[in-house]
Amino acid sequence: MKLLFDRISQASSKIVTTTYSTSFSLGIRCLHKKFHTPIYGIYGFVRLADEIVDSFHEYDKETLLQDFKEGTYKAIDQKISLNPILNSFQHVVRDYQIENELIERFLASMEMDLNDKQHSSGSYDEYILGSAEVVGLMCLRVFLENDEQRYQHLKPFAMKLGAAFQKINFLRDLKNDYEVLGRVYFPELDLSVFSEQSKAAIEADIELDFNAALVGIKQLPCSSRFGVYVAYVYYRTLFNKIKSVSSAKIMGERIRIPNTQKISLLAGSYFKYRLGWL
Repeated sequence: MKLLFDRISQASSKIVTTTYSTSFSLGIRCLHKKFHTPIYGIYGFVRLADEIVDSFHEYDKETLLQDFKEGTYKAIDQKISLNPILNSFQHVVRDYQIENELIERFLASMEMDLNDKQHSSGSYDEYILGSAEVVGLMCLRVFLENDEQRYQHLKPFAMKLGAAFQKINFLRDLKNDYEVLGRVYFPELDLSVFSEQSKAAIEADIELDFNAALVGIKQLPCSSRFGVYVAYVYYRTLFNKIKSVSSAKIMGERIRIPNTQKISLLAGSYFKYRLGWL
């Protein structure tokens, strides 16, 4: 019966992933099949925590997040949870030796979202580390299948990719984060006068992260390289679209990549991969 519940848990994490993110879902499908379940497990975990602080406005978010945090550690310690998402995640943590430090840093960033509405340079870096960079490291643990030497070598690149993805999310969601959630992630940014100069400075920082990340993607094993590259291409395309519009448009609407274009990008990425351009 435990095996049946584990399958239900894994299926739940997959449902969360495919429902919330078509981009990551397509990227995961381009990984070797052995990585699908653990990456769904990681995404389901981080998505659920993020949902608590971003969406459950009519509830006591602090209590919900504390319960989720306690449930996470209890699941890892007891090797089971009746919460299927946490049950799925604890398997990944144990199978791939994901450090408690990464989990703690992630949950600490989620706690920051409960109270921090404007970030300094220091708190911004701390938030990016916990909300994005450590998630990249969790995935890297899976992709390298406990190869510690290779993990330490590729660690900085995985962190840069996670940071790039998160910063693009911040830029894309600038309007909603500010007007609905009352948050401004970019340090010392005055959104009452969001200028082209401010936008360009943010984009230059993201460009550096992207360039560094691509170096690491090219060094991933074949079993994960294509899938990670697909996610990179999707976000790079979104980033280029954001760069092409004005700061006023960023504050007026949410920039998107249509699903039809994502399929086209997938085909182009596969062509490059098969030609050995990665």
